[in-house]
Amino acid sequence: MTLGGSMTTYFAIAWLSAASPQGSRDDTSLLGPILIGILLLILLVVAIILVKYLNLWVQCYFANAKISLFQLIGMSLRKVNAAVVTRAKISAVQAKVDVNTTDLEAHYLAGGNVVSVTRALIAADRAGLDLDFKRTAAIDLAGRDVLEAVRTCVNPKVIDCPDPTKGKSVSAMARDGIQVLARARVTVRTNINRLVGGATEETIIARVGEGIVSTIGSSNTHKVVLENPDLISKKVLDSGLDSGTAFEILSIDIADVDIGNNIGAKLQADQAEADKRIAQAKAEERRAMAVARETEMKAAVVENRAKVVLAEAEVPIALADALRAGNLGFMDYLRLRNIESDTAMRASFGASEAPKDDQQK
Repeated sequence: MTLGGSMTTYFAIAWLSAASPQGSRDDTSLLGPILIGILLLILLVVAIILVKYLNLWVQCYFANAKISLFQLIGMSLRKVNAAVVTRAKISAVQAKVDVNTTDLEAHYLAGGNVVSVTRALIAADRAGLDLDFKRTAAIDLAGRDVLEAVRTCVNPKVIDCPDPTKGKSVSAMARDGIQVLARARVTVRTNINRLVGGATEETIIARVGEGIVSTIGSSNTHKVVLENPDLISKKVLDSGLDSGTAFEILSIDIADVDIGNNIGAKLQADQAEADKRIAQAKAEERRAMAVARETEMKAAVVENRAKVVLAEAEVPIALADALRAGNLGFMDYLRLRNIESDTAMRASFGASEAPKDDQQK
């Protein structure tokens, strides 16, 4: 509502109040202050808008960013930080990079970093890289640092293998059983076309470490690795380890090669110790079986002796039965007793002569 329209409305109300009766004149007398209050409220809102967005609009105007005052107000209504979008647009215009304001707003609403995307576009344009806003926004929304990716594409990055926080060197064993410790430095460059969906630095480190282990393991002796450490670089570099990753491997340099433990000898010693324990266990098993067999035989001897004693106990009974039945005469019994006495005498003589023979020997 303009000032002329407000004055016209005010005079119209005043004329109606003059032409109306006295009772109506009292009711319409309050409309003037109400309209003046509404007019002052509108002027206050306009002043706040001008104070808040006039500075941004002036910057856009002199920078030829082509962002109107109504667009700045619309950004606030759409929950977009107008200051961030304005700074990004001015930076792009000053760098002569074509960026649409609507695209910047959409990327901000999607949760992206508008300033980082704009800086990345400017850096790519200065470096002569083919990078548009859509691809840059996709990289940023994927969680990658697009500005760092552009910088790495221009200035290659060096990655230590293995990661210093996880280990000092890659350990592998040659065919002669000697452990070799190697440490490599990989120079990579960001591949913008494979940045979205490509593997990260961890994959490069893992693949290079695998290549080092495979190369050392295929060497006949550890001396070959020490004499020609560049063999590791050549074989690993020829394996195409950067396939499917967000980087392009430029070079692999072996920074350090050391000799570790004699793993082969240690394994043989451990195997010999294991074989020794197995043999001892088997010998102990055989000894236990022999002891058990000996015990069984002793028990069998005792059992047989018991049977002999039982059989000898039945002899007197059988003699008595034979005497009663008349199958054995008294003289026969006396001759049997004489034979037993003679046998006992001879046994006593043999027992007394045995120590003398032992002393003579």
